[in-house]
Amino acid sequence: MTAPLHEPAAPVAPSAEALKAGMPKAKVQGRSLGRIAWERLKRDKLALGGGIVVLFLILVAILAPVIANLAGQDPNAYNEKLIDPLFSTPTGSLGGISGEHWLGVEPVNGRDIFARIVYGARISLLVGFLSAFVAVVLGVLLGVLAGYFGGWLDAIISRVMDMLLSFPQLLFIIALVSVMPNSMLGLNGTSVRVFVMILVIGFFGWPNVGRVVRAQTLSLREREYVEAARSLGAGQRHIIFKELMPNLVAPIIVYTTMMIPTNILNEAALSFLGVGVKPPSSSWGQMLSSALSYYESDPMYMVIPGLAIFVTVLSFNLLGDGVRDALDPRGSR
Repeated sequence: MTAPLHEPAAPVAPSAEALKAGMPKAKVQGRSLGRIAWERLKRDKLALGGGIVVLFLILVAILAPVIANLAGQDPNAYNEKLIDPLFSTPTGSLGGISGEHWLGVEPVNGRDIFARIVYGARISLLVGFLSAFVAVVLGVLLGVLAGYFGGWLDAIISRVMDMLLSFPQLLFIIALVSVMPNSMLGLNGTSVRVFVMILVIGFFGWPNVGRVVRAQTLSLREREYVEAARSLGAGQRHIIFKELMPNLVAPIIVYTTMMIPTNILNEAALSFLGVGVKPPSSSWGQMLSSALSYYESDPMYMVIPGLAIFVTVLSFNLLGDGVRDALDPRGSR
C-alpha cells in the first residue's frame, strides 16, 4: 500500500484574541460613592457592631412603654416591700435582681431599674439626636455662608464662633437651664427641660460644625466645577445647593455621628448635677447622681446606669469612626 499523498493537518488551537472576540462582553457596572462607602463600612466589624447596638438602643427608646409592659413593670411604681426598712437598700443579692426585677430595684422606693433604664434611653437619645440636628442646621448654614461669601460676613461669623468656643460651655448651659421657667410654649415640667437642653446644647455645638463646613467650603469654592458653573451663568443659590452642598454631605455625616455621643454625655452631666431631667422622669445621669449615697451598700445601682452610658457612647464612637473611615479612607492613614 502506498502512503497517502497528504496527511490530515493537526487542529490549530484558536488564539486568545479569537476567543475574546467570540465571548460576550461583560457589562461594566458603575458603583456610586454611597455603595463604595457601604462596602468599606461592611468590612469594619467594630463599626458594624456599634451600628447594631445603636439601632437596638433606638428601638428600645421608641418601644419603651411596650418593653416595660412586657416586663410587667412601671418605672414610677414604688415597691417598699422590697426594701430593707433598716438600711433602705433592696433585699436580696445584687440590688434585688430577680426574675421579676431583671436589673434590681432602686434603694428607698423600690422602683424597677430595668423600666427606668429603658425610659431613660428615650431622654438620652432624644437630646443627643435633636441637639445634634440643631447644631448641624446652624453650623452648615452659617459655615457655608462664611466660606462662600467671605469678606465681612465671614469675619463676623468667625468671630461669633470663636466667642462661643471660648465659653465654658457646661457652666453656661447649667446657668441657662437653671433659670428657665417650668412652663413654656405649652410645655410643662420635664418637656420644658428637655426642650431647653436640646436648644442650648445645639446652640453651643454649632461652632464646631461651622468651622469644619467653612474650611471645606473655602476649598470647594475654588474647584473647577464651581468655576465652570459660574462661567455658565449659574446663580449663587444653584452653586451653593447643587455644587457645594452635595460635596459637604460626607464631613457633615461624620461630624454628626461624632457629636451625638458628646451630647448624650452633656445631658447625663446636666441631669447628674440636678439641672437636667427632674424626678419622677427617668434619666441615666439622674440615676447616677442618686446612686452616690448607696455605692457601698448597693453598687449595682451605680454600675447599671453607668454601664448604659458607657455602652451607648462607645457604640456611637465606634460607628462614627467607621463612617469616617468609609467616607474618607485616605484621612485615616
